[in-house]
Amino acid sequence: MDQEAREKLSPRDKWITIFGRKPVLEALNDPALSVAKVVVADNSGGQTLDDILKAAKRTGTPVERATASRVKWLAGNGKHDQGVVADVDAPRMTPLAEFVRARGKRPTNVFLLDGVTNPGNVGMILRTATGAGIDGVILPRAGTPHVGPLVIKASAGVAFQAPIVNVATAKAAVNLLTEAGYRVYGLSARSRKSLFKAELAPRSVFVLGGETNGITVGTDEDLQIPLHAGVESLNVAVAAAIVAFEVTNRD
Repeated sequence: MDQEAREKLSPRDKWITIFGRKPVLEALNDPALSVAKVVVADNSGGQTLDDILKAAKRTGTPVERATASRVKWLAGNGKHDQGVVADVDAPRMTPLAEFVRARGKRPTNVFLLDGVTNPGNVGMILRTATGAGIDGVILPRAGTPHVGPLVIKASAGVAFQAPIVNVATAKAAVNLLTEAGYRVYGLSARSRKSLFKAELAPRSVFVLGGETNGITVGTDEDLQIPLHAGVESLNVAVAAAIVAFEVTNRD
């Protein structure tokens, strides 16, 4: 197994960290969500923060105090944390190695985002993949935005329930999945083989290339979505939607 893919299960593989007073308060007041903990900067105050503390007390959510710099570090955003972050349980989030072990030899369809950097695209892909029944969406920590407010907003909140799979890099994901017997398909306009006519493997990985550089990892086979009238390509989130419903509705 590739060394990069040898990752231990950590709490960060079960939580989505959100920041900002309004998002944290909304999460605490949403009965569909379970907030693991709230961290508040020790120099923070105000009515909204009081509302957050009351909501945390009402829901039995642990609250920790930390320095302002610590909160900024946890948020990964130095401008918009507003002195508060929260870890929200994401029950379907898992590291890739654990995902592969859990799936075993069962038929499995997964997306791998290879350099998709736009949070709006990531959020829309998570929403579509979850709705279509894709088994996992692999989000490499290198090259993919943090699942924060922008991604969550674009997913219309589905990100918390999405089958997010964590891995260090897209290359590490391909190495591990290939070793486990998955066939890796790239979506490429340059391919001459149509997605709709291809015979797909029972365990398939569909690589969605980034907005700037496209696919950077090795694939077993490339497929195209046929386009007409001179249209050269589709937005990556649109392409993901087409692939998602095509592969999950073949049975």
